[in-house]
Formats: sequence, C-alpha cells, structure tokens
Amino acid sequence: MSKQTIKAVVLLIGTYIMAQAIADVGATKFVEIGGIVMPGGTFIFALTFTLRDMIHKRLGKEWARTAIFAAAGLNVMLAGYVFFLSRLSAPDFFALSDSWNAIFSIVPAITIGSIISELVSELTDTEVYQFWKTRFPRLPQWSRVLASNAVSLPIDSIVFTFLAFVLLPPLFGAESISFADAFIGVASGQIVFKAIVTVISLPLIYTVKDERLEG
Repeated sequence: MSKQTIKAVVLLIGTYIMAQAIADVGATKFVEIGGIVMPGGTFIFALTFTLRDMIHKRLGKEWARTAIFAAAGLNVMLAGYVFFLSRLSAPDFFALSDSWNAIFSIVPAITIGSIISELVSELTDTEVYQFWKTRFPRLPQWSRVLASNAVSLPIDSIVFTFLAFVLLPPLFGAESISFADAFIGVASGQIVFKAIVTVISLPLIYTVKDERLEG
C-alpha cells in the first residue's frame, strides 16, 4: 500500500468519523428554515451517507462496515465524556455552567439515538449500495448513492428522532418533545434537507477510485 493511498484512506475515514461527531453536537440545537424544523446536525449528517458510500467504493464493503462501527464507538466516548463533565462542579466565576449543563445534558440521548439509527441505517445503506452495484453494474455510479440513500435516510431520520428527542432525554435529565412534533416536524424536516444534501453531494462519489485495498 503506497504512502499516497494510506493518506487518502486516513483522510476519507477520518472525515467520515469527524462528520458523525460534529453532527451529534450540532443536533443539540433545533433550526428552522422555510418553516421546516430540524436538528442542526442534519446538514452534516446527511453528508456522512455519501462519505460512507465513498469508503465503500474505494475500500469495499468490509471496510465500510468497520468505519461505521468505529464511528459508533468513538461517538460513545464523546457522549460519555460530555456527560461526565456535566456532572462535575464548576467554579463560581463560570456563569454559563447551568446553561452548558442544560444544553449538553441531551448529548448522550442524541448520541445514543444517533448511534443506533446510524448502525441500522448505514448498515442498510451498505447492503443497498452493494446490491445496486452488483445488480446494475452498468448504471452510473451516482445511482448507487441515490438508491442507497433513498432507503437509508428516511430510516435514519425516523429512528433517530424518536430515540434522541422522545424516548431517551428523560433518562439524562433533559426534556422530551411531543410525539407529534417529533415526527410531523423534526423527522420530516430532516428527510427533506438530507435529500437535498444527498443530491448536491452525488458528484463526490467520482472523487475516489473504484478499487479495494489488499492487506
């Protein structure tokens, strides 16, 4: 394996894992664009599916699955550390202590919800991508990304919203949102904007070589 190839692999997988972590922290804030509500991590998280497809294309199915599990493990560390910090006392001069705890107390719920939804949706994405690549080898490469994301993104949005904002927050001292707000507002908004990011990011699949690394 050449040095240039190793650098490309580290950059690709590192970017994927970093994007997962950024999306989890960004999801602590809801944003509204054009009347559509979604967690702030939606924009970055949608990109992770295309990054996963790029890993799959460059390195193969097993490397893609390994990257998924590696990202999940590192996000658990992130959630655990933030939760640990939220339970430590802060000095009197740190006036933002209560606000910080209120915001980041939901990070473990978001991270756990994210990890479970990521494992389900991105492993599904892997299987759909592989099926499409094998079944329709003559179709354009962007069709693999579009097909796999069309299946996995709605699954991710629904599972993540329910776990991160309805079921899990009370376990970590945070408040849940209503079932209606979760699915009519948040999940639908995520699906819309993730679809937009997917379409925009389709050309990225052509930036990596279509080959697997040995060893």
